[in-house]
Amino acid sequence: MGKSWLVCVLMGALIGTMAWGQAQPAAPAQAPSAGHAPPMQQVPGQATPAMAEPAESKPPAEVPMSAVVLTIKGVCPATTPAASKTAAADKAAATAAAPAAKKPADCKTELTRAQFEKIASGLSPNVTPQLKRQLEQALPRFMAMSEAAKKKGLDKSPQYLETLKVAKMQILTTQLQREVQEEADKIAPEKVEEQYKSHPETYEQFSLDRLFVSRYKQVQAEDKEDEKEPEKLTEEQQKVKEAAEKAKQEKGEQELNALADSLRERAAKGEDFVKLQKEAFEAAGQKVDNPTVNLPKVRRTGLPPAHAAVFDLKVGEASAVISDNGGHYVYKVVSKEVLPLDQVKDEIHNKLKSERLKEMMDKYTNSFAAIPNEEYFGPAAAAGPPPPHMRGRMPMPPGPPGQPQGAAPPAPASQAPPPAAPPTKPN
Repeated sequence: MGKSWLVCVLMGALIGTMAWGQAQPAAPAQAPSAGHAPPMQQVPGQATPAMAEPAESKPPAEVPMSAVVLTIKGVCPATTPAASKTAAADKAAATAAAPAAKKPADCKTELTRAQFEKIASGLSPNVTPQLKRQLEQALPRFMAMSEAAKKKGLDKSPQYLETLKVAKMQILTTQLQREVQEEADKIAPEKVEEQYKSHPETYEQFSLDRLFVSRYKQVQAEDKEDEKEPEKLTEEQQKVKEAAEKAKQEKGEQELNALADSLRERAAKGEDFVKLQKEAFEAAGQKVDNPTVNLPKVRRTGLPPAHAAVFDLKVGEASAVISDNGGHYVYKVVSKEVLPLDQVKDEIHNKLKSERLKEMMDKYTNSFAAIPNEEYFGPAAAAGPPPPHMRGRMPMPPGPPGQPQGAAPPAPASQAPPPAAPPTKPN
């Protein structure tokens, strides 16, 4: 399975992270810093490999930090640079007296838990089981192939050096974004409480009854029989028929409009919504024995803006008729309450965090302006969302041939979709 999606983040994270092949037990690594390096993320346009956890795995807490957790055969350990000229001379003498170096197939690199988790923490502040498994499967290949590339001198090539510049910029950008996110998350409890008290209407929850009146009548069975013409109509006959159908439709629409006003008046006087809803269905040519009129409890963002006036009604009040392409609606406020702070404090925290994050990031994103030469780049693309491979990150090299391509993320659903008509049952 290809791991090219991981190469991009490992390129910068693995450079200088540790000296390979320290097979001797290492001191336990310190807790990873949350803002140390960019999190593991999918390279745009490439599928994230699904790594299944083994059925039985030893909990990390039971594995000592000094225990070897990954052995890579065929990859020789790198030597640590000498700390002084004397140490370098001693090392050179020892190397001269030592036997010939082993072949790559005979040597191995061993990583302790401390060393492995140090690398993993450079990719993400949260070392999850999935991250460990992905890194365990990808790291040996990177180590072996990168050493082979060094022997060919590819780490000195102009292309490598330029790619490294871009990778460093991306890593630093991600580090900055992570630091800003962590700073934005520091919302004092007093701020949360202040937001709650100053905007109580935002945290109101309503129980509503809703009456729906269709805009058009359903075509009855006898009308469908009339549509069966024994012979082809002339052009004049067709025009007469269409005019008659249009007049009939308009008449039915006017009748339902008037019915909506009439039912609204009766609803305002306290008549049962279920009874009124049955009448509305029957008038539209539908039959529903037990229509549902009470909506699930809803907040102010739970209805479209055109229906938002409902939330300003008092308990027991019925709204005016609200009409849209779907039909006519009448609401009645059954009850309303302000949710307790404990129930919405996380929501408020996230809202304040989002606002603060945008404010902080805007300082960086508005600190520069790019002026491209259109003779070289071509005309600017039409305004719209960036392509999947450019969302939130710089373009990276493509993966190997045959790498499955990931689909673009689905568009977010609307927060407040138009209210659907109550379910109906055919005659």
